[in-house]
Amino acid sequence: MKERVYIFDTTLRDGEQSPGVNLNAQEKLDIARQLQKLGVDIIEAGFPIASQGDFEAVKNIAMNVKGVTIAGLARANFNDIDRAWEAVKYAERARIHTFIATSDIHLKHKLRMSREQVLEAAVAAVRHAKKYTEDVEFSAEDAFRSDLDFLCQVVEAAISAGATTVNIPDTVGYATPFEFGEFIKDIIEKVPNIDKAIISVHCHNDLGLAVANSLAAVVNGAQQVECTVNGIGERAGNASLEEVVMALYTRHPYFKKTTGINKPEIYRTSRMVANLTGMRVQHNKAIVGKNAFAHESGIHQDGVLKERTTYEIMSPETIGLNIKNIVLGKHSGRHAIKDRLLEMGYHLSDEELSKTFVRFKELADKKKEIKDEDLVAIVENEVLTVPETYSLGYFHILSGTQVIPTATVRLARGGEILEEAACGDGPVDAIYKAIDKIIGITSTLQFYSLQAVTGGKDALGEVTVKIKPNGGSRKTYLGRGVSTDVLEASAKAYLNAVNKVVFAQMEGEEHLDRPEVGV
Repeated sequence: MKERVYIFDTTLRDGEQSPGVNLNAQEKLDIARQLQKLGVDIIEAGFPIASQGDFEAVKNIAMNVKGVTIAGLARANFNDIDRAWEAVKYAERARIHTFIATSDIHLKHKLRMSREQVLEAAVAAVRHAKKYTEDVEFSAEDAFRSDLDFLCQVVEAAISAGATTVNIPDTVGYATPFEFGEFIKDIIEKVPNIDKAIISVHCHNDLGLAVANSLAAVVNGAQQVECTVNGIGERAGNASLEEVVMALYTRHPYFKKTTGINKPEIYRTSRMVANLTGMRVQHNKAIVGKNAFAHESGIHQDGVLKERTTYEIMSPETIGLNIKNIVLGKHSGRHAIKDRLLEMGYHLSDEELSKTFVRFKELADKKKEIKDEDLVAIVENEVLTVPETYSLGYFHILSGTQVIPTATVRLARGGEILEEAACGDGPVDAIYKAIDKIIGITSTLQFYSLQAVTGGKDALGEVTVKIKPNGGSRKTYLGRGVSTDVLEASAKAYLNAVNKVVFAQMEGEEHLDRPEVGV
């Protein structure tokens, strides 16, 4: 299987370490299920020792997501490894991923350990993990800035101790492609038992070279690439899964490598991760960006109309992007909606389909044509979300250039009707203050974004907000709302975030400080 490149997805671990990203247990499970549909080989579900919430999320994924290896991260100490195993042991295929830094700069300033101590800790960690599972991965944090001879010594010892995968990270994104390719080649030549383990790479994007470095490593013998959907992650992020996969696919005559990725699921996975994390994909992002298959130049348009391959090296349909949307309208029936959603990969329960259909009909009364993007927005923003403790009844706004903006908001909680009014700096601020008064939870608005889902004057407006509850909470909560009325979308987004706060309180989730991780 030398031609096969394994895809190790760390969206739920390294990706979730992106500043401001906090996914709840259900959102993590939804992403993990989608990653399984995408066809990744390994899902790194989290860092179980980090908090009780992380532990429960990894355990939940291990118990419910089948047909894929579930990995838990652990530092090179027994407590971390024990906790990781407690979380991943329910998986059909479980992996423990343990790591320790090997660069002198990390040894001196972070670990304050000698090389001998690091070597001993690495071997002990792998042996301890091996007591639980045959599938053990060892990572040498900051490998690229490590002394090559010492790194090779640690890798050899880790394999001898039982590691079945050895990961060579460029933790700080310092490498360049030619250097990193040579680095992997040197390791393969210098480590005598390297053939007994899969060689993995984990590249960060600080210089914008994570994908290029990963591909250079593959050319020189790496068999596994660690990456994230949309390239999210610490600082400038990680190697982008979709870019690595499509580069190997599109340039197969050069790389002569394959992956097990179900490519038509790429676009949907990208959109799901963007929506749930609140990290929007830049328009010119390769593969999944809004402009990736757009042609504005007259010369380009003419060429594409005559023959697509003149300016397109891959088709949008390959990644599951249907740019010829089927247009639905107010006369479309429930069956048509269900069929269209199934084509797009959404398998909804009867209750979820009913809720979607009601919202579809409401939207169809306001819009002449409803496109795929509208349907996706309804499903992902209003159906596949946390339970609604509070729902929006109505709101009324008084605003103008010479008037203090005032909002009256009515919410429903079960059969109870709650109503309050508040003034604000603008109509949106007034709505949010009225909601705070009703629910009794005040929050700081850290992020607000409004964008059109589709074109036209009747386009759905999609609002994304990020709030942090006042009173010492460590966590931020993401909310999304859609409507043809931007004020209604704003109210729904804020209420969606607040419902997540209420849900987290009811679930008693703990939010502890995370241990430092830089793999």
